[in-house]
Amino acid sequence: MTGAPRARAAGPLLLGVRHHGPGSARAVRAALAACAPRAVLIEGPPEADAIVRLAAEKDMRPPVALLAHAADDPGRAGFWPLAGFSPEWAAIQWALAHEVPVRFIDLPAANSLAMSAKQTPAAAPAPAGPSDPAALPDPAAPLEPVDPGEQAAPGAGSAERLRVDPLSVLAGTAGYDDPERWWEDVIEHRGTGGAEAFTAVAEAMEALRAEYGHGGHEDDAVREAHMRLRLREARREFGDEVAVVCGAWHVPALGERTTATADRKLLKGLPKVKAEISWVPWTHRRLARHSGYGAGITSPGWYDHLFHAPDRPVERWLTKVAGLLRAEDFAVSSAHVIEAVRLAETLAAMRGRPLAGLAETLDAVRAVLCEGSDVPMALVWDRLVVGDVLGEVPESAPAAPLQRDLTRTQRSLRLKPEALERELELDLRKETDAGRSRLLHRLRLLGVDWGSPAVSRGSTGTFRETWRLRWEPELSVRVAEAGVWGTTVLSAATAKAETEARSAKGLAEVTELAERCLLGALSGALPVVMRSLADRAALDADVGHLAQALPALVRSVRYGDVRGTDTAALGEVAVGLAERILVGLPPACVGLDADGAAEMRGHMEAVHRAIGLLSESGPEAGTQPEAGTGAEPETWPAAEARPQPRAAGSGAAGGLRGRWAAMLRSLAGRDGTPATPGLIRGRAARLLLDDARLAEDEAARLMGLALSPGTEPPEAASWIEGFIGGGAGGGMLLVHDERLLGLVDRWLISVPAEAFTDVLPLLRRTFSAYDTGVRRTLGELVRRGPAAEGHSGGQGAPAAPGFGPGLDPHRAAAVVPTVRLLLGLDPDPHGHDPMEAAR
Repeated sequence: MTGAPRARAAGPLLLGVRHHGPGSARAVRAALAACAPRAVLIEGPPEADAIVRLAAEKDMRPPVALLAHAADDPGRAGFWPLAGFSPEWAAIQWALAHEVPVRFIDLPAANSLAMSAKQTPAAAPAPAGPSDPAALPDPAAPLEPVDPGEQAAPGAGSAERLRVDPLSVLAGTAGYDDPERWWEDVIEHRGTGGAEAFTAVAEAMEALRAEYGHGGHEDDAVREAHMRLRLREARREFGDEVAVVCGAWHVPALGERTTATADRKLLKGLPKVKAEISWVPWTHRRLARHSGYGAGITSPGWYDHLFHAPDRPVERWLTKVAGLLRAEDFAVSSAHVIEAVRLAETLAAMRGRPLAGLAETLDAVRAVLCEGSDVPMALVWDRLVVGDVLGEVPESAPAAPLQRDLTRTQRSLRLKPEALERELELDLRKETDAGRSRLLHRLRLLGVDWGSPAVSRGSTGTFRETWRLRWEPELSVRVAEAGVWGTTVLSAATAKAETEARSAKGLAEVTELAERCLLGALSGALPVVMRSLADRAALDADVGHLAQALPALVRSVRYGDVRGTDTAALGEVAVGLAERILVGLPPACVGLDADGAAEMRGHMEAVHRAIGLLSESGPEAGTQPEAGTGAEPETWPAAEARPQPRAAGSGAAGGLRGRWAAMLRSLAGRDGTPATPGLIRGRAARLLLDDARLAEDEAARLMGLALSPGTEPPEAASWIEGFIGGGAGGGMLLVHDERLLGLVDRWLISVPAEAFTDVLPLLRRTFSAYDTGVRRTLGELVRRGPAAEGHSGGQGAPAAPGFGPGLDPHRAAAVVPTVRLLLGLDPDPHGHDPMEAAR
């Protein structure tokens, strides 16, 4: 690069840095200590001048970010993240410690937010909208790599349409193919660098801007004009004893000789909105480039280590890796660490690097500590190279009323936000856990997805909940957006639920909303939701819509019981919906095509489960069905069963379950015209069999009829899919009931060759849903072939017509002690021989 460096002795100290570069941070700290300026100017929104002193609070722990958002549209927001190793943060800390004024000089957030809202996708990288604040362009990231495919204005020349990555250009000029490795070699591994480093960087940027102009950063002219104006103001107040910490890309522009009039002309007429600014916690994960952050770096955790390690960074880093792996039960010794250090240093020497960098240390970790495995390497990358640190801000920081209420609630419930994803098990019988559950459900209703429900690995009771929690920085924007609904989490969730109930278009939406109100204990919103639910339920005659709405409504009734909420009104609506489904489902199942039958089967299964739960929650749950309901499991009426009137004295839910069973019998026994698809008839029979409302002999008779020669093969295959398909235990049913397996086997053999191709896809879909072990067992039974006629007796006795041998009493007796132990009984209470006990 040619040209002499611009003299700085007679002017302000311009410190061009790389955002989030630990080498730049160390150099800035050393330069400020050497020059002792009277004021420090930093690239950032001037609105932050009022809150910058909070950075000196003991409760402020980076990474943090300045969050600016439009007062009337909190979803229009921008972040200015700062890590502990960011040069700007180092400058702020030095200035506050030495009582030197700190001022931000970038374009105000009021202008940048308004400009970002007016940009089109073709003109500049625009924010993704209120739904994705993490995708907002970072106003403080001109130096960092950006996508070279992003285009400027459509009419611009091709040379100006590409956004220049200064690091990539400089690395390529130096013969490096990796900008990060070049930066480590010339900056991170060279100590503080002194003033010479800033002079060299300024020279490089001056040459790049002479070659590429604005480099595709079209808004930089406006931003730099504002920076120059703020710099002039500071020089009038403090003279030339001013230090400016900004992206290195801007240094040549700040040294240009321009007039204040010309700069003000560039700023004239800029759009503007009213903006509010605050400090919010940030995470190392959001500093990473893969998160979409424009100024992101590859390894924030590694850079944080480099900045804070007092000496021997490689040894300290590998010791930290060993500690992590040991905590995860990997066998790592001190000898592993010693060998890894030696390997990293050897690799650095072979590659001609001044010190071992991240690439060398990771290669050493993989080869020595992880023994070539990618599993522990992924853990090291996620926990240490990227990191899961979540910053903290002091309580005195400005925040919206809703954010303050959320913070108070989190503290009272001892539910601390963390960047690392974790599972939280809640027992709703405990007051603290119940409060945590209500808070998480209310936040989800407000769109603040701090936690997401997960499947519990322990108890499946309704008094338990499992959540996966992870706090992301953009949730602060979600909280700000939700502030339009109220000043507390409870009032905001209630107001939003009422509004959604009035504007809901479908019955399923309202029933889901009712469930969420119960889960969040939003008793104030329930009257409005219930009125909306009753109105839509009365007007909606579509069986599919009713079937979609019933499960959520029944879950609400059941959860309400656990949480002590009065759900009598919900129970009445649920029973009314179920009654209408009972009447409308049989005719709705007639004449359906394959897709319609599959959808209706899903509705039927969901309603079946819902009615089962409703019966358990009903006033007479657990009572036997009244005579005349057709619910006796051992009988099958000769004529087609019809839903019977509710018997006098029976509970609504209990009688409903009996009438549902009668309706299923009606579906299972249908054939001829009008035709009900075999898929639905088979599933109806299976639901009855699983509930012990259909005898096994009768199930075998129905299968025999469905697979008789008079039934078309595709229809028979559809019945099989409904009865034993879907992976719902159908394979085990065939394993344990060999008569049904024999029926399927004989039917399959009898399918004509010309029809076999048509039924094969249905059969493959049915049997492919079974577990591997079930398929293997079925194959062995079919290969063994049918056993002789007879009844199962002792060892070696033939089974009933079907497949497989009879009962083996010796094998059966061997499991008796284990079963008794699992049941909490004495494995051998009388000291008898297990064989005798089994007999």
